[in-house]
Amino acid sequence: MINSQEIKIGTCIRLDGKIWTCIDFQHRKPGKGNTVMNTKLKNVADGRVLERTFQVGFKLEDVRVERRPYQYLYQDATGYIFMNQETFEQIPIPEHQVTGFEYMKEGDVVEVVTDTSDGTILSAEMPVKTTLKITHSEPGVKGNTATNATKLQPSSRVQLLESRCSSTRAKQFKSTHATVAISVA
Repeated sequence: MINSQEIKIGTCIRLDGKIWTCIDFQHRKPGKGNTVMNTKLKNVADGRVLERTFQVGFKLEDVRVERRPYQYLYQDATGYIFMNQETFEQIPIPEHQVTGFEYMKEGDVVEVVTDTSDGTILSAEMPVKTTLKITHSEPGVKGNTATNATKLQPSSRVQLLESRCSSTRAKQFKSTHATVAISVA
């Protein structure tokens, strides 16, 4: 059990029989009355977001989680297949539990969060940055840098190799087959 004021981003709690993870919190002291914790909780099973306010000192059931590296192998009808780096066990994880799946490529290592009490998979988190190759890019025209030097028009977006993301913005003079670092978060 934890007190409500101990909730931080990433804390997992069990509320109404479901597991929720904190994605945002605010410790608030109104002009009159007791201090409260405003939280934004995400259901790990279906992705619903709930805003909940707790009085300071309110007891909550915390969920002990374990973070382990898993390697992304491939995708099939059951979801994305990951392999445990230590035991070589393969597990499927549904798309809604994987953050940044648009930028995943085979061989990427992600962090899988599991409930230690029963082994339930809560989520799979991509690293903050990943590196991808550009497969197609419209050529930049000299003199087009008076304002923003990124390719903003849909016709001149950059297509990335080995990615489920069809296009993204990149610096104007990046050429085809160049490698770019992309922020997933």
